[in-house]
Amino acid sequence: MAGHSKFKNIMHRKGAQDKKRAKLFSKLGKEITVAAKMGMPDPAFNPRLRVAVNAARAQSMPKENIERAIKKSTEAGGENYEEVRYEGFGPGGIGVIVEALTDNRNRTASEVRSTFSKNGGNLGETGAVSFMFERVGSIEYNADIADADTVLEAAIDAGADDCESDEEFHVLTCDAESLHEVAGALEEKFGPANSANIIWKPGNTIAVEGDQAETLLKLLDLLDDNDDVQQVYANFEMSDSAMEKLSA
Repeated sequence: MAGHSKFKNIMHRKGAQDKKRAKLFSKLGKEITVAAKMGMPDPAFNPRLRVAVNAARAQSMPKENIERAIKKSTEAGGENYEEVRYEGFGPGGIGVIVEALTDNRNRTASEVRSTFSKNGGNLGETGAVSFMFERVGSIEYNADIADADTVLEAAIDAGADDCESDEEFHVLTCDAESLHEVAGALEEKFGPANSANIIWKPGNTIAVEGDQAETLLKLLDLLDDNDDVQQVYANFEMSDSAMEKLSA
């Protein structure tokens, strides 16, 4: 989903691209439907919907799929999704936060718990992990929109707190309550972002490597692969040797 992470880049390269794309479109469509149902079904007057639609467009989701997802929000008897957060621990005590949109809380909880337990982790109580993270706004652009200095200057002017750039992405962070204002200012300069969401940012990260790293990435990828799961966050960093092994 939306948001840049090294583990997703690795797993997407290793995974079946068509299957990943279909699942991604399904999750983007679900977020569009929920956003449209919570506010007006018009992106111009609904900031969350505008962000969801822009994220879908950034992933080349067909226009008809986007329109269909918005229309679902107004249909009588349509699905009602509940926003649910799960917190747990992965291999090595890594904190993991899972955000889901579900029409069956019991099913989703059972599947998430099973994924944790089968892959070296365990599901905890709400609050067991989130205190190690902070809620911030995150805005992502492709690296080719401008050089790092130009994007950093624009980020500061827009009210962002930080900008991290690499060969693939520019990732800007800001106060969660200012997300839509900052994203709007940047959109005027660079166009729609790949994503603009409120995320869980780790306060500190824990290093993982070797077999532990591989098990952790499997856990995170399986969680991300769940149809009900929208976002997965974890407070880890990977050694260069582990990154090289997993990218091979």
